[in-house]
Amino acid sequence: MAGSLSVKRYFTFATGLVECLGFAGAVFGWASLVFVLKEDGYFSSLCVNSTGANATQILDCSRQDEQFSLIFTIASFMNNFMTMPNGFIFDRYGTTVARLVGIFLYTAGTLMVAFSSSAVPNLLFPALCFLAMGGILLLITNMQVGNLFGSHRSTIITLYNGAFDSSSALFLIIKLVHESGVSLRAAFLFLSACSVIHLLRTFFLLPRKFIPYPVPDHYTYGLTCGKSEALSSEESATDNAQTAVDETPLNKDATVTQVKTFRQCVLSRFFVLHLLWLSVMQLRHYLFIGTLNPMLQRLSGGEASLVSQYINAFAITQLCGVLCAPWNGLIMDRHKGKPRAAGETEQEADLRASVLSLFLTALQCVLFSLCASTPYLPLQYLTFILQVLNRSFLYGGNAAFINLAFPSCHFGKLYGMVMGLSAVFSLLQYPCFALVKGALHGDPLYVNVGLTVLSLLAFVHPLSVYLHCRRTSRNKAAAASS
Repeated sequence: MAGSLSVKRYFTFATGLVECLGFAGAVFGWASLVFVLKEDGYFSSLCVNSTGANATQILDCSRQDEQFSLIFTIASFMNNFMTMPNGFIFDRYGTTVARLVGIFLYTAGTLMVAFSSSAVPNLLFPALCFLAMGGILLLITNMQVGNLFGSHRSTIITLYNGAFDSSSALFLIIKLVHESGVSLRAAFLFLSACSVIHLLRTFFLLPRKFIPYPVPDHYTYGLTCGKSEALSSEESATDNAQTAVDETPLNKDATVTQVKTFRQCVLSRFFVLHLLWLSVMQLRHYLFIGTLNPMLQRLSGGEASLVSQYINAFAITQLCGVLCAPWNGLIMDRHKGKPRAAGETEQEADLRASVLSLFLTALQCVLFSLCASTPYLPLQYLTFILQVLNRSFLYGGNAAFINLAFPSCHFGKLYGMVMGLSAVFSLLQYPCFALVKGALHGDPLYVNVGLTVLSLLAFVHPLSVYLHCRRTSRNKAAAASS
């Protein structure tokens, strides 16, 4: 029995990884899809003839680029902002309901892209939003699988977030099959049909409510043939037991430590600085992805084959996100299994281990931003590598830090809140893009320099966590010596 449960857990982990890798974050492969959409004539009516240098006639498609940038801005905003209500849905109604909502949205999005065309390009606006919202729900419901693996929980969470990042390569695959003759409609109808797989995972490989942490002995989940009633009772007992763990002390003689309320968590210094940490780096990434196509056109002198080559290189590097993310998880889990300092709690040890992860993520972002700000085309290969490495660390570290720094009963709400508020901040990408296209005449240098300076604010968060850990350690040492 124990062996079959172990196999089931690993199968749940593997299929969840495939789900995140193949579908969840596809919207962030936008640069590859834009190339296809331009070839199919989407918003081509916005391109106008204009006079270039030496009185030559050129086709000015800046308004078309603005429209594509606006689609991505709105979709990326919805991806984050709607994580807030999605988190509440997950915490309130559980895994099954949250996934059914996510699958419906994702399927609706793929069908809208399938039935869009150059004649009705505005379908892309709701389509990309639905893809983004559905994809993030698939990720949220899969991250709890980390609870099944105890000491490797942070590694699993970061791995799933890395897979989410790598799934942006899905649009590269669509670009390649489109070049070989497969229509955009056929490709997205196939993605719609794949929703059957998501439904099967929902009912057979995931719990109706939640996976508790720590996992009780003989814990099981999903549908079991002939044992549905017993399983339902066991899940209910498990949920009640987990609630009791969250809300009561471990023994009656221990000092009662109240679990922080959701409001206390949101108003804490950790949450505010973590929000700042995420927001400034996320804005840098979103502006880079949203403006990648016109940036490459500018640096390549408009040579379509060269732009396609760099777009393919960017999309291929996104596949490496699933390989980069576990490094961050290993950094955060490196203390597991080792003896803790005298009097140090597990949460304090987790916070201490997270400092290096938070610092390295901020450092990567600054290096990535410096490379992206340099107007030298071959250097962009290094930019792509740093971007996928930093993005993998950013989102995996975000989820893992929330999981370890705050009560697990608030995870969905806090994760949704931090993503939702950072989405509001990310709306600055569109005025930045408009500034580059307008007053700066297509030269993004000053905006890039400004964003690089802004990224330095991310170092405040790891410094704050480090000082907190050191202060806590000193206080305990002083209390022990007195």
